[in-house]
Amino acid sequence: MVKRTSFEKAECPIARSLDVFGDWWSLLIIRDAFLGTRRFSEFQKSIGLAKNILTVRLRALVDHGILKMVPASDGSAYQEYVLTPMGRGVFPVLVALRQWSEEFGCERGGFSTLLVDRQKGRPVRKLEIRAQDGRLLAGADTELRPYPRTKRRQPSQVWAAVERAQPLVVFCHFEGT
Repeated sequence: MVKRTSFEKAECPIARSLDVFGDWWSLLIIRDAFLGTRRFSEFQKSIGLAKNILTVRLRALVDHGILKMVPASDGSAYQEYVLTPMGRGVFPVLVALRQWSEEFGCERGGFSTLLVDRQKGRPVRKLEIRAQDGRLLAGADTELRPYPRTKRRQPSQVWAAVERAQPLVVFCHFEGT
């Protein structure tokens, strides 16, 4: 078997993210967790993945902090897998993949489900990347720049700064609301 290259220490944030997700099975497991799947047998039935591969993928997602194991909600001896805050942070990524596939991967009407706002029942609007001033951005409107090499902040300080910033991605805004 060929050993997979690790991107854990890569300079590229996309490469590091792919190192966490590992492969497409992991994203399908995360998708199913968002849909309420919690038990090993439920994941196995939904995805159709061999038990040994599912075991490895679930363990990796737990090790990376995407999922955590908790006692079964029905009080049985089973353990269940639930999304952590980091795992819930994957939601915009899944929405982006879904919307890309709906736009470019299949003829309209080729999918059996539609992503809607649970409260209003209306379709979720397409993801948009916006500048701090609200302008809609395309790939050609952006560039990568090095981070300033200042004193390194502790992770808690970084997350506090992120939480204070205006969101760059709007993924649940609907026409007329």
